[in-house]
Amino acid sequence: MPYMYILECADGSYYTGSTKDLDRRLWEHQNGLGANHTAKRLPVKLVYCEECDRIDDAFYREKQVQGWSRKKKEALMAGDTNQLHLLAECKNETNCGNVGFGSAQPTGSGLDSEQATENLTRSLSGVETSTKGMVE
Repeated sequence: MPYMYILECADGSYYTGSTKDLDRRLWEHQNGLGANHTAKRLPVKLVYCEECDRIDDAFYREKQVQGWSRKKKEALMAGDTNQLHLLAECKNETNCGNVGFGSAQPTGSGLDSEQATENLTRSLSGVETSTKGMVE
């Protein structure tokens, strides 16, 4: 089963990733074989994971969460949906037309905000977000 996961590094930073094999990937991160970010900040610990139906759903979710602020990631990890909604509100009028895809949406895609929202809704309709298997 594919996963989107968040690791907390020894320096307190967060790393967001996705994988088909969570146990193997965590072992790689702990042994310096994962991403450069985690290899330089060992040890790491799993603080959050979501199970997804397909690997492309997990990858899409990874890219979405990577674009979030630290506070928003912490609200997700805490399961605080009220805070997530507050942090998702647009606070910058020049960017309110953007849907907040972070690096998941290429710039200059030609989509207006209504089309982008519809595409996001379609993309996420098959994503099961769950904290089953979450490690403390």
